[in-house]
Amino acid sequence: QVQLVESGGGLVQAGGSLRLSCTASGLIFSIKTMAWYRQIPGRQRELVAASDGTINYGDFVKGRFTISRDDTKNTVFLQMNSLKPEDAAVYYCNAVINSRPAGPLVAYWGRGTQVTVSS
Repeated sequence: QVQLVESGGGLVQAGGSLRLSCTASGLIFSIKTMAWYRQIPGRQRELVAASDGTINYGDFVKGRFTISRDDTKNTVFLQMNSLKPEDAAVYYCNAVINSRPAGPLVAYWGRGTQVTVSS
């Protein structure tokens, strides 16, 4: 199977920056989509940013976050600037992957990394 491992979360002051990383490993032929979601307990998980053939951001990002990929390393990054307390959440990596040529696309999730923003 495929595993996604996130890193880079932690505690940051409001206005600060964090850079999250997510690396996919396992049986991978190609990665069609890599994305970041976040979830506050008791709330629905929401899209932060996704990178496929195009890039899509959640409305709340307001130009502060940037998603990028290093496909040679099966890695996606999320650069988060001007962080606000309301950005505090568990951030999850998501990837849509096929493990063989013309094989089925399967969505995988990381275990999440905690981002805490203090005022």
